[in-house]
Amino acid sequence: MDGHYKERQGEKSPDGFERRAVRERGIRSPRVFAPGDLKLLILAMIAEQPCHGYDLILQIEGLFEGAYSPSPGVIYPTLAHLEAGQLVDVSVHGGKKCYRITDAGRFSLSQQTVALNGVRMRMDVSRRSLCGQDRPAEIHQAIHNVRHALQLHHGRWSPQEIQRVHNLLNNAAKAIVDGQ
Repeated sequence: MDGHYKERQGEKSPDGFERRAVRERGIRSPRVFAPGDLKLLILAMIAEQPCHGYDLILQIEGLFEGAYSPSPGVIYPTLAHLEAGQLVDVSVHGGKKCYRITDAGRFSLSQQTVALNGVRMRMDVSRRSLCGQDRPAEIHQAIHNVRHALQLHHGRWSPQEIQRVHNLLNNAAKAIVDGQ
């Protein structure tokens, strides 16, 4: 098994489901940004201070308290897209590219204030989740079990079964919210 995983494969949990492999915190590379989020975040960061691509990687990693770090394969194409859209200018110093926001970039950013606030809210949720601050491991395991149970149907959903599962899941959600 990959060294990034804790050994849990094959163990049975008290509810009878097999435990899945769990990655150690800080190692996984989940998708934490919705489409367009990273582009908007990077533009906002460059508006605050011109910087290099690697600086952006470190700043974003800091926003996630080290639990997530975007890869160069995500950052540099995003920067190239911003440059192609004339939202940032690039200057080269000592072989390193430094990105600065343009007037068009400032205007674009000013038109997306609400969207940027949404990006920051989603980042906060992702950060809490990645840092283990959102739910206990037992809850993550139970959610995994529900997903696994749903996958066992293999598309064989009768109208009665759809309604039964719909009611079960909605009743569970309501009970969680109501504290029952």
